[in-house]
Amino acid sequence: MHEYDKSSKWLIEHHGDSILRLGGVRGIEWWRSLQAELVQSRRLPDGLIEAKLRRKAKPVRFPVEISTYPYRRLSEQVVEGTVLSYLDRGELPEVLTLVLHPGGRKGVAGVADLSSRHGWTRLHLEWKVVEMWTIPAADLLAADDVGLIPWVPLAKIDGPPEPIFRECRTRIDRDAPRGDRENLPGVTQILAHLNYNDSRLFQILGRRKAMIESPVLKELMAENTRKTMQASILEVLAGRFGREARSLRPALKAIEDDKQLKNLLNQCGKCPDLESLKKLLEP
Repeated sequence: MHEYDKSSKWLIEHHGDSILRLGGVRGIEWWRSLQAELVQSRRLPDGLIEAKLRRKAKPVRFPVEISTYPYRRLSEQVVEGTVLSYLDRGELPEVLTLVLHPGGRKGVAGVADLSSRHGWTRLHLEWKVVEMWTIPAADLLAADDVGLIPWVPLAKIDGPPEPIFRECRTRIDRDAPRGDRENLPGVTQILAHLNYNDSRLFQILGRRKAMIESPVLKELMAENTRKTMQASILEVLAGRFGREARSLRPALKAIEDDKQLKNLLNQCGKCPDLESLKKLLEP
């Protein structure tokens, strides 16, 4: 679900205040997306938003987790991120979780209870969970916030979706900042694919050529190409040298240079042994 992850993170960075409004936060005076880094970090949240709220003396930090489906692992990620944030900041953060699609799975409770092996120590956590399919699309449109538009196709739509998609496109053309007019239609289209498979709806959001010209989609396609090359290299090596080749997965995932990946793809069918290819993986 990498394409949804990428789109969600772009929205966190560019329209984080809109995401906080999805969670019910009001009175935002200013906001910014922070680098999601923690001193103790082993598992980072998808995003970290800092916002100054009315009648609050200090800015508030909101770790944000966005999940395509309500995976069981999601609660574990929230617990890990919350505990790490507490260790790093000395206070509990205001955690927000967005779930994009039910996917036939049981919902996320937003509650976790942990106990030590002997039961001496117990930890109870609760956090905010927003299930996108339960929010009326009309409510998101009524907020008059262009940053909420990409989430509208994931919301509850009563009646045919075409008028809602047309309204989304109208709002983007009318209200989006100039720098977002190329990206917002593409991001909206990507998220809409979770609920719809009708090319007519996607044409409302934008022509294919316009989508391809979106900088965020260009970056997404480049990342998908790299992931395909990395997977192909592993498959060839595993076929030649067996399971030991799988140990190269972390080193391959760290390579972002397309030229280096193309060279590795060319060499993985020719190299005499695995050790000779490992040398090509060295920086």
